[in-house]
Amino acid sequence: MPAARPAWKGQLRLSLVTIGVELFTAIKPGGKATFHQIHKPTGKRIRYSKVVEGVGEVEKKDIRKGYEYNKGDYVLLEDEELDAVKLETKKTLELVQFVDENEIPPLYFNQPYYVSPSDELSEEAYRVIRDALRETKKVGVGQLALRGNEYLVALKPYEKGLLLETLHYEPEVKSETTFFEGISAKSANKELLDIATMLIEKKAHKWDAGNFKNHYQAALRELIQRKMKLKGRKLTVEDEDEPKGGNRDNVIDLMAALKQSLEGKSATGEKSSARAKRKPAAKSRAKKATSKSTKKKAA
Repeated sequence: MPAARPAWKGQLRLSLVTIGVELFTAIKPGGKATFHQIHKPTGKRIRYSKVVEGVGEVEKKDIRKGYEYNKGDYVLLEDEELDAVKLETKKTLELVQFVDENEIPPLYFNQPYYVSPSDELSEEAYRVIRDALRETKKVGVGQLALRGNEYLVALKPYEKGLLLETLHYEPEVKSETTFFEGISAKSANKELLDIATMLIEKKAHKWDAGNFKNHYQAALRELIQRKMKLKGRKLTVEDEDEPKGGNRDNVIDLMAALKQSLEGKSATGEKSSARAKRKPAAKSRAKKATSKSTKKKAA
């Protein structure tokens, strides 16, 4: 069994089958650099106090949760009253529905947790549920009370165990209509689509999260080390307004860009090539216009 403290401990229920399980968060901080707010003149950390208008700073023991039912009017709730709210999902996760594993849209998924059997007696039934989900290619759906809220959750097989992911409720998810309404439903150009498909297939590889690093955190830590060596003196930072590869406002020929991407040519080459193609055409149109003007004057 994992040595970490479980985020939740209770029963996993499938019809008349009930097994003891524990939930452990699947995400770790990842060594990100964190910052505090500092008072620059003194170099001391800024602290925050709980204050009441007309009263000043208050003690933690005098603070309660309050629900505003009218402007400025609150009903106060004690921690004991909140803890006493009776929800079966506080101790039991019942799988009430099963859906195809790809049926839930990705934007509904929120936080992942590893699910482990709580003891050796629970392991056999645990493995049965895991393998049944894998065999049917289904995801179990239920609800779970966790950290002061009730979550919609999905349970799926993952490696040798089970993975639970909290889901957003339907009202929490924005409709895509507003954001996609100006996009045409017309299919993409077939020739362009074929080249784009070839480019994707060329860059297709087996997923390995270890291939990707957080470059911002690495650069941030390097900046911190440089500042430490300078003992607080200000660094001169050169701002890069434009991304490498030239001006983003340049209009490029989509077909040429796709073909050159497929051949492995640089973005700079794509843009200069596209601009070069347009210049002769512009000169040609200018010559034609001059020729027509001369003929009219002669007539």
